Amino acid sequence: MARSLMQRCLAVLALAAIVSADRFSDQFDLVGSGGDVQVKDDGNTQEVALIMNRGSGGAGFSSKDKYLYGEFSVQMKLIGGNSAGTVTSLYLTSGEGDGHDEIDIEFCGNLSGDPYMMNTNVWASGDGKKEHQFYLWFDPTADFHTYKIVWNPKNIIFQVDDVPVRTFKKYDDLPYPSSKPMTVHATLWDGSFWATRKGSIKIDWNQAPFVVNYRAYSSNGCVNNGGSSACPAGSNAWMNRELNTKELGTVAWAEKNYMSYNYCADGWRFPQGFPAECSRD
Repeated sequence: MARSLMQRCLAVLALAAIVSADRFSDQFDLVGSGGDVQVKDDGNTQEVALIMNRGSGGAGFSSKDKYLYGEFSVQMKLIGGNSAGTVTSLYLTSGEGDGHDEIDIEFCGNLSGDPYMMNTNVWASGDGKKEHQFYLWFDPTADFHTYKIVWNPKNIIFQVDDVPVRTFKKYDDLPYPSSKPMTVHATLWDGSFWATRKGSIKIDWNQAPFVVNYRAYSSNGCVNNGGSSACPAGSNAWMNRELNTKELGTVAWAEKNYMSYNYCADGWRFPQGFPAECSRD
């Protein structure tokens, strides 16, 4: 009887939908050493700076909770100046295994004066290589901007300052992140081997320290720490959200004017044919 009651309690806990405030220390474990992570707190709002120096290995934070679907957003101010070779991210992942799920927003650093590149990607049961990359239409190093991931059973939506730039749809016969709870992560690391001009431009450590700032984190999601593969109805703000005609127009605008890479147009990468979803979107 006691065990049955405990199991029921854990099931309820695993399915609880929550809305999180923007206090990082309440929701995240900060990963770094020494001065690699700095937290500013005015009593109401926290701001986290991730700092990378030569040999520091980068820094980051990861959520204490796991989620199965939700809406996740944060304001970021990216590294200014020559940031070539650096990678800054906001992403969700179920782990490191071959069959993992993952939803990525990554920012690849640049040489001074070059545009910043935002990489979006989706992994489902270890099936990845689904990148859409965009040059941003503003300077993301001059001020904070909001980046958001909406993940529900119908689609994944990527937004920049409330402007949808990509949607990744679910098809019943194709892999989609739908059963593995994921933690939220943010990182700053050395991606010299691939980040800037396909790895041809490396980090100039004379420009260190490299600093990226995060603030105003918000999550409205289905907390799933008990391993259940189910989720309650959730908030209509995200659980059933799909892009309307106007929002699909902003995706088309972003693709036309700012897209720098689309995996569905990379015949060299897929000589045996494009992934199946490419012919359905």
